[in-house]
Amino acid sequence: MSGVSILGVVGSVVILLSLFEMLRRHRLREKYALIWGIVALGALTVAAFPGLLSWATTVLGLQVPANLLFFVASLVIMMLTLQHSSELGRLEERTRTLAEDVALLQVELERRSSVEKDQGGDAA
Repeated sequence: MSGVSILGVVGSVVILLSLFEMLRRHRLREKYALIWGIVALGALTVAAFPGLLSWATTVLGLQVPANLLFFVASLVIMMLTLQHSSELGRLEERTRTLAEDVALLQVELERRSSVEKDQGGDAA
């Protein structure tokens, strides 16, 4: 096994161990851990069996295995970005709704407070 393969295997294992530790400490949600786990297992597979990348490159009709690797990495990054953008939009909408609810509750509280003052002033 070459030095590059060993480095790839060690890096993938470190990422997997980090994922498990982050999950254990509740620092990472399960849906993100699943995505990163798949990426780490893919990297581990390619690092442990570099011939697999060359075979896939040949099957797909590409010339350089690194091109396939960069293409797949670009797709993964784009999918993650799209997913995070979707989640961000959903959270922005939820934050806006919560802010509106808080504002309505504050108006209601102020209204009740002023009604109580008016009723208290009439009794005195």
